[in-house]
Amino acid sequence: MFKTPNDVSAILDLEPIEANVFRGNSPSTSSQRVFGGQLIGQAMIAACRTVERRLPHSVHCYFMRPGNTQFPIIYHVDRLLESMTYSTRCVTAIQHGNTLASLMVSFHADERSPLDQQDIMPNVPPPENVSVEEMSKHPIFRELPEIVHRYYETDRPVELRPIEVGRYVGQKIKDGRIHIWMKSAAKLPEDPALHMCALAYASDFSLLDVVMARYGRTLFDGRITSGSLDHAMWFHRQFRADEWLLYAKDSPSAQDGRGFTRGLVFKPDGTLVASVAQEGSLRERR
Repeated sequence: MFKTPNDVSAILDLEPIEANVFRGNSPSTSSQRVFGGQLIGQAMIAACRTVERRLPHSVHCYFMRPGNTQFPIIYHVDRLLESMTYSTRCVTAIQHGNTLASLMVSFHADERSPLDQQDIMPNVPPPENVSVEEMSKHPIFRELPEIVHRYYETDRPVELRPIEVGRYVGQKIKDGRIHIWMKSAAKLPEDPALHMCALAYASDFSLLDVVMARYGRTLFDGRITSGSLDHAMWFHRQFRADEWLLYAKDSPSAQDGRGFTRGLVFKPDGTLVASVAQEGSLRERR
């Protein structure tokens, strides 16, 4: 089914069932729960297969139920709009007759504008300075939890290189801003839509964990139960998901058992390529 465990394009690939209906599967994993980024990425692929000559510019997803990795997921696409410049699709992810997630994906025809502005990329170390070889030289590396060490292993579909690693051993980040370099572990085909779907897949990695940065804690310590409620994403400029991208994340608010997070994604040259927002449920484990 999957060429290699770290093949994002294989994870996102779908089998056409009939018009506007597709089937996706999960890679072999120790988790019984389907990764939210997989639902987003596969649903986007389904939507993209019903649109010609246009690329997504925004995605809005609501998660409703956890999926089981042992069973396939059916994606049903509704074609809501086809205008001169925009196309809109609604994708429903279904497993055992239950809706797991619902996504709205909007596509835009290529259009030129005199307006062109963006935020400035944060000044952070380049990805080669936070490689496993460089990080292993620091004493703190040996103190990192096993799940963080997994970021640096080669069998992951997305390579992750966190910058503020001290937060994993209790360091508080006063402004709550953290940064991580990421890219697809495998080379991807020359398909701009696939690179967008691959980035959407990667954008869900540890996003809710940003809420804990101010407290010197992480979601990995087992004291908090968490789950994504929704996920939104906007694509601004072209990029490759198999080349390093900086994910700059923060959490401006957490209250009433919910945490809100957001992120900006930059190319190494400072080009802003995407924006992300997510709200999740965060509760003290009883």
